[in-house]
Amino acid sequence: MYLIVTRTFPPEVGGMQNLMWGLARSLSKINLIKVFADYKEGHQEFDNSVSFSIERVKGIKILRKYRKSYLINEYLNKNPKIQCVIADHWKSLELIKTKNKKICLIHSKEINHKKGSRLNKKILEVLNNVDHVVANSNFTKKLAIDLGIDEQRIIVINPGVDPVTEIPKKDLSKAEEILKGKKQRLITVSRFEKRKNHEKVIMAIRNLKEIYPDIIYTCIGRGDDENLKKLVIELKLEEQIVFLRDVPIDLKNALVAKSNVFIMPSIIYKKSVEGFGIAFVEAAQYGIPSIGGKDGGAADAIIHDKTGIIVDGNNLDDIYSGIVDLLSENKFIEFGKAAKENSANFDWDKIIQKYLKILN
Repeated sequence: MYLIVTRTFPPEVGGMQNLMWGLARSLSKINLIKVFADYKEGHQEFDNSVSFSIERVKGIKILRKYRKSYLINEYLNKNPKIQCVIADHWKSLELIKTKNKKICLIHSKEINHKKGSRLNKKILEVLNNVDHVVANSNFTKKLAIDLGIDEQRIIVINPGVDPVTEIPKKDLSKAEEILKGKKQRLITVSRFEKRKNHEKVIMAIRNLKEIYPDIIYTCIGRGDDENLKKLVIELKLEEQIVFLRDVPIDLKNALVAKSNVFIMPSIIYKKSVEGFGIAFVEAAQYGIPSIGGKDGGAADAIIHDKTGIIVDGNNLDDIYSGIVDLLSENKFIEFGKAAKENSANFDWDKIIQKYLKILN
């Protein structure tokens, strides 16, 4: 039996939530599992729909941390058949007391604290005492080693994706309406955060519209987009840039599938860095190539000059050139085919086999 300890889990939405859900669901097909997750309003319907046990822990954040660890330690003491504890974050293991095998996932942002700092020492205390540290990319692995995590404990396992389902025709039609018949189509699906680098893409669009008057850039996400909207007005790009929030999953997939290039040239912003970028793989499943930033784990998801292009997200000219390269002579079609083929390597059925090697 495997015990999964997570702070992020559906029905809450997000990349980490999808990762932990995919991992839990895939492992549940192989062995009995138990999930300890943070409380989420309206979780009952979701929890009743799954084939494994989920225990939710509620309360204010600081108290929930202690209550949750107490419940987990108590559960471990009463259930000697637990083979392994799998955690989504080093903080999820901080107060867990067990001699069982422990595996902790890392994703770059949460470990990116100055070496020798108080937080760095706390992280090392936890991660250098687990059996395996699962890094979501080679970039994350290198960062972990640089910060003092024992290299022998680290294994790289990229996040997995589920097979795509057919997109309803009504959503494909709606996507075409939103895209206004434009010919050159770029899209980003992410939170509106500095490290995602929407700003530089918008600035590149200002120059690109001179040679591609039919270009459109669709930004789907959550977060603070007010400064980005002001930039769009300042650059007179109201006809080229579309901002969308709270987009249903089928319409989001339709907009991706109807685009030519997925673009997210991420940068390192303060301590925030893109550990992997599952959105690149999700776009590839629909035959859409990507442009990603060199700072972060995008290179694990994008094969440079084959399934997309890796650029310097801090360099506007590099972003501009990358877009032109894929749009010229419709090169995005050839790259898209390669991207779709490569995306099969990230299917959960294949990714879970890598976890089984360290679990067994």
